[in-house]
Amino acid sequence: MKTKQFIVGLTLSAVLGGGVAVGSYKLLEEENHGMTQSQEQQYPTVRYTSDMRSSNVVVPEGLNFVNAAQASTPAVVHVKTEYSSRGSDRYSSQMDPFLREFFGDGFGERAPRGPQRGSGSGVIIASNGYIVTNNHVIDKADKIEVVLDDKRTFSATLVGADPTTDIALLKINGESLPAMRYGNSDDLNVGEWVLAVGNPMNLTSTVTAGIVSAKGRSIDILRSSAGEMSIESFIQTDAAVNPGNSGGALVNLNGDLVGINTAIASQTGSFAGYSFAVPSSIVSKVVDDLLKYGEVQRALLGARIMDISSDFAKEKGLKTLNGVYISEVTENSAAKDAGIQSGDIITAINGAAVNRNSQLLEQVARYRPGDKVKVTYLRDGKERVANVTFKNANNSTELVKRSNAKAITFEGATFQPVSKEEMRKLGINGGAKITEIKNSKFSETGIKDGFIITKIDRYAVNQPSDIEKYLKDLEGGVVYVEGVYPDGLRAFYPIGKG
Repeated sequence: MKTKQFIVGLTLSAVLGGGVAVGSYKLLEEENHGMTQSQEQQYPTVRYTSDMRSSNVVVPEGLNFVNAAQASTPAVVHVKTEYSSRGSDRYSSQMDPFLREFFGDGFGERAPRGPQRGSGSGVIIASNGYIVTNNHVIDKADKIEVVLDDKRTFSATLVGADPTTDIALLKINGESLPAMRYGNSDDLNVGEWVLAVGNPMNLTSTVTAGIVSAKGRSIDILRSSAGEMSIESFIQTDAAVNPGNSGGALVNLNGDLVGINTAIASQTGSFAGYSFAVPSSIVSKVVDDLLKYGEVQRALLGARIMDISSDFAKEKGLKTLNGVYISEVTENSAAKDAGIQSGDIITAINGAAVNRNSQLLEQVARYRPGDKVKVTYLRDGKERVANVTFKNANNSTELVKRSNAKAITFEGATFQPVSKEEMRKLGINGGAKITEIKNSKFSETGIKDGFIITKIDRYAVNQPSDIEKYLKDLEGGVVYVEGVYPDGLRAFYPIGKG
């Protein structure tokens, strides 16, 4: 798959993040790396350490990346994907019936015949075969294949994916695989050396070097695919990253994973000096959630936020440029319950300073619904602290386990959970598949068996039980259901209840 490209823009973001910090799953094998005594005596040295590990790697002072490259390269894999050629069939099924009658089903067909293929990178994070990559590398793929650094090839299955952070977790059947250990992205400093390891342009096991150019960078690249729920707080580097690097490792001089390379800033499609990686603090939390619950648990503050510029501060009469401005607070939200109001300025989450939208989103993304944090904020120039209990999208503190989703019968029709395989192919994050519609009250809507409902009115449908929850109290009027058929055809249907 091509590494994502974008045009940087300034936008307003809503606080919709979720999660907990570093995952509790102990997937990584401990490894000790170090230089020999003679090497330590021969060169002036500087020590790099990571709070997340007890290792203490000694590297020569200056531009020597040998240790980091040798430690990380074996754990970076080549991810190959294959997509069936369904484009023409999908176009035909969506064509206006009038045009189909005149010109036939093949009118306007442009999609090439035969399977399409893509390429990216991934990182082994556990010796038993768990691999992290980007969601956009494997999105909607019919087949996923992984090639290790030693040329062994495995078929991979998708454990789970999170479009809002562009992270996906794969599994291959392997043992004693070379696994990369997590590093602490919080410890990275601007100006610190890092390496990008991946498979750009099908050039396997490629290592490039650069420095951390910025942290907490929002580039508005995920909003188009993940909407306002997207979380962007990228590590920006000048390490060369090209198409095929997506999903590969960003490592520190210990060879520890501090980020997953995700995007480049380019007008040509090739590296132009800027690349961006999802920090390991977010990656580890997403992986932990996918392993424990089958989906990411999103904690929500329930407030719309804005960066504070000098012009904005002057307009609002603010006496500081630090912090993040609260422009709106949602009813029944975590922020509302904690007493946070429109016009407040959040300056820290659990003691971690936040001065930009992206920093606030990243901090919230470390927690799950039900987690309690201290939010420091300013009101009328005075500092206050609120005890906030994060909620989910339904304004409750419950965690969602998709694996527990069960089929239900409602108004005569059966609604079944959607498999991960179907979600991957159709590019959806949940839903309820309707069957046995012929003898149900839904039979006159035009919906056909197999239709997957993903939204009712403004509410997202994640599992079958959501159907009854959103429709049982409908009294008169009409609501619209949105969804997709197994062939990819998207549709809307009105449902009324008198």
